[in-house]
Amino acid sequence: MADTYYTIDSVGEGVYREKMSKFMAFAVPVSTATEAREVIATYTNRYHDARHVCWAYMVGAARTEYLSSDNGEPSGTAGKPILGQINSFNLTNVVVIVVRYFGGIKLGTSGLIVAYREAAREAITASHIIECHEQAEVSFTFPYLAMEPVMRLVKNTDGLKVLDQQFDNSCSMRVQLRADHEPEFRRRLADISGLTFS
Repeated sequence: MADTYYTIDSVGEGVYREKMSKFMAFAVPVSTATEAREVIATYTNRYHDARHVCWAYMVGAARTEYLSSDNGEPSGTAGKPILGQINSFNLTNVVVIVVRYFGGIKLGTSGLIVAYREAAREAITASHIIECHEQAEVSFTFPYLAMEPVMRLVKNTDGLKVLDQQFDNSCSMRVQLRADHEPEFRRRLADISGLTFS
């Protein structure tokens, strides 16, 4: 389904060592690019003594918003391999940060690519991958007399969450549900007498 995407629900950590260099990796769940940048800033400050703090993130169910950084490593040797791992696990709403402590021996371009890729993979596999669904919100008002059919429909719609509700002579509700269930839910609501979408 187009609205299904995969992310992680916990922080995963991994370590990769190569020729005395130590690569510490962290996979962190985020929901926006702003949040991803805040996480990157936190880890950059925490590991300010490291030679490089490289990263990549991807956000959004469509997986079209992403960015990566080599943070001083040769171009394409760090950020790209990290982003490649996010892609190979088909993830989004995630930032992966790899902190490198230089061990004194140069790894060369191919060695760096392998190290950053493997460190990122370690962190992702250590986290818990979950399936999520893009959500949609629907707001509507209805007369008190229509309460019974409305509540029946709300109760029988899988994964629906009531965000706000007010019951009076005129009642209103705001609900959240899977985006691919929205058209059918709206169609069934429209059949209820006196109901209007707000």
